[in-house]
Amino acid sequence: MTATPARLRKAVLPVAGLGTRVLPGTKTTPKELLNVVDRPILSYIVEEAREAGIEHIVFVTGRAKAAIEDYFDHQIELEAQLEAKGKTDILEMMNGELAQAGEMSFTRQMQPKGLGHAVWCARDIIGDEPFAVILPDVIVDGQPGALKQLADVYAEVGGNVIGVEQVPEADTHKYGIVDPAQRDGRRISMKGMVEKPPRGEAPSNLSISGRYILQPQIFDLLATQGRGAGGEIQLTDAMARLMQNQAFTAYEYEGVTHDCGDKIGLLRANVALALKRPDLGDAAREAISALL
Repeated sequence: MTATPARLRKAVLPVAGLGTRVLPGTKTTPKELLNVVDRPILSYIVEEAREAGIEHIVFVTGRAKAAIEDYFDHQIELEAQLEAKGKTDILEMMNGELAQAGEMSFTRQMQPKGLGHAVWCARDIIGDEPFAVILPDVIVDGQPGALKQLADVYAEVGGNVIGVEQVPEADTHKYGIVDPAQRDGRRISMKGMVEKPPRGEAPSNLSISGRYILQPQIFDLLATQGRGAGGEIQLTDAMARLMQNQAFTAYEYEGVTHDCGDKIGLLRANVALALKRPDLGDAAREAISALL
């Protein structure tokens, strides 16, 4: 009989990046707080985490990221004004995003050493439990959310679960790519993975797309992980080492991925999500049509 996997309660959001792909917009505003329609990118990410049952979110921050912590705190003057003006719908929406007591922790990545190093910085807060990693500039428009889909798979199979999606063969050198062993519907057992393989050498066209559920043993490996692609400590490299002792399942989630760390990706996300809004869709369609 297979043991029941330990409950997934925590998630790491690495938010220390400088957002260079969307400069100058990120010169004074964290890229995670750039708007998609009328909410910051991070609002969508936290909503996805909560839907998946995450109870504690660990933000790995950097310099000039204090606004992220402020976003999930009370704004007393603003709330008082909204209350006085009877704008209770907006007030309720804002209050719904506030952090509950003990729900969020913030720790610093002092140097930009890569995603693997950022995750390692959360080790003492995560402790000896499985945890999720969510890249905070990737919105996945899916029902249910991508992390909930992965969490459901994890509850059945345990181990480590990685969200993947198909990309054009010509683009595989831009991503972390999984090496599949066997496929069962959307589930893929894995025998390896590689970060940004050379052109023409990718083992598949299944890219790792910013959603992970990992076992805590990854922290010991990250502590000794050397620099990889781009001269950074890559999470993918440590996962490849962990795969020697633990099972990894890739899951091709249902949903549309928007890379909001890229200027065109951010624009596409704004258009796509505005068009889906019941309160804004018709007006957005009319405005976009008028420009074409």
